[in-house]
Parts: sequence; C-alpha cells; structure tokens
Amino acid sequence: MRSMCVFLRHGSSPQILFDSVKPTVSVSNVADIPYTPRVPVATNAIELREVSKLYGTFAALRKVTVDFHTGQSYVILGPNGAGKSTLLRNLAGLTRPTFGKMTILGSGEVSEVRSRIGYLGHDSMLYDELTAMENLRYSASLYEDDSLPAGRWTPEQSLAMVGLDPTLNRPVGKFSQGMRQRASLARVLMAKPDLLLLDEPFSNVDIASSNQMLHVLDQLRAAGNTILLTTHQPDLARPIADCFCTMEAGQIATMEYFPPANVHTEIRAAQEPRA
Repeated sequence: MRSMCVFLRHGSSPQILFDSVKPTVSVSNVADIPYTPRVPVATNAIELREVSKLYGTFAALRKVTVDFHTGQSYVILGPNGAGKSTLLRNLAGLTRPTFGKMTILGSGEVSEVRSRIGYLGHDSMLYDELTAMENLRYSASLYEDDSLPAGRWTPEQSLAMVGLDPTLNRPVGKFSQGMRQRASLARVLMAKPDLLLLDEPFSNVDIASSNQMLHVLDQLRAAGNTILLTTHQPDLARPIADCFCTMEAGQIATMEYFPPANVHTEIRAAQEPRA
C-alpha cells in the first residue's frame, strides 16, 4: 500500500492531515546508499571572473576571480564581514552579482542548475512544530516531480545518513542545536546536489553532531561532490578540507591546498585534549 502525507498551510507552518508512512530504511553510513554524480561535470565546478557585489557604496565582494575544482572541498575562512556568506548566497542564486561573470556546474545561469545545488544557510528552514520526518516530507512535496532526480534520497534515507532516527516522534523545536543542524543538512541532501554550499554548519554544534556531518561530507566529496563551507573553526573542518581559502574585505586573499586527509584519524585527534 502506498503511503501518503497531505499538508495544508495554516498560519506560518504546514498542518498534517493524514500520515501513514512507516519508515523502514536503516542507514548508518552514506556509503550504504549507491551514489554517482548525476551528469558529467567540468573540471571546474565554479568559475568566477571579476565578481563584485555592491550594497549601495559598500562592496561585499570585490572583483573575485577564482576557480573551484569539481569533487573538492573548500573551507572558507575569514572575519565577519569578509564576504563569506555573500559569496555563498551569490553561488546559490539567492542574490546576483552586481558585476562579473559566474559559471556554475557548466552554466552561466544559476537558475538552470539550481536543482543541483544544495544550500544550507543560517536559517534551518525547518518548522518547529513538525518532527524531522514531517519537515523533510513537506520539503519534498514542494518540488515538481521533474525538478529533482528520480533516484533522490528519501526523507528516511537522508535522516539516517546524518544519524537521526526517522521514527523519532519529537518536534524539531525541542531538538538540540546539533540535532537541528543535522536535520537541516538532511533536508539539503534529499536532492542529491552536486554542489553543496554550507554557511557555518558547525556553529554552536556539539562534537558528536559535527563528527557525523564531517563523515557524511567526506563521503559525498569522495563520490564526486564539490563542497564549499564557511567556518570560524578551521581545526574542526580540516579533516575534510582539500583547500583553505581565506577571505578579506570581499576578496580571496589566500588559497592553501592540502594532501588528502585521514578523516577518521584527524577527527579522533581533534577530540583529544591538548597538553
């Protein structure tokens, strides 16, 4: 029998009228779910040429020219106001550059590849009154059938990937910050994005939740995804970093590439108390 869930808008959050879904998926590791990039991708997932973003006379981005390679993970560092969030919002298509050219996943128009981009910002985009499962199923219901790949992950699979029990009957509003952030990441992952843009995903998150997200991101990177994430915690993000990018005053100041990391070893080392 096919399960179904009907949502109606009521005030600021959806209201569930009928729900007969009984999750049966048990996935402790993203590697348990087959995944390959959906379409051939260019050597560079992102190419920016002289990209600037102005707010009045303030330049949040200043003539940024940089290439981000396919299948690599970039950790973007820098003080508040350096342009990190603005960069990700431009790449996600939430705002447009004032000047310059962006080529993302082979397209000069973000709208053409938006379904292949996953963006996690400061807003979780979750309804406090709903459980994690209800939130993800509601998010999935907003897409047209042909706007996402047929093999996308189900809400059950996405929650299991980030270490959350799909059957947990607790409203998101009662989640810890770490659980809430993992639920937000699960929402983004449902579409199997080729490009992940994560704005401070580890902010105010406990170490167990951070480690779970690191393992998922590392395996997605190994599967060919490109990841850009901003953080003020470079030591935490180092295990999945192919490159540290430093931004200053709206520009890419430095780019430092690393050899492949042993994620499991480095996560354990990061937890050990320093002498």
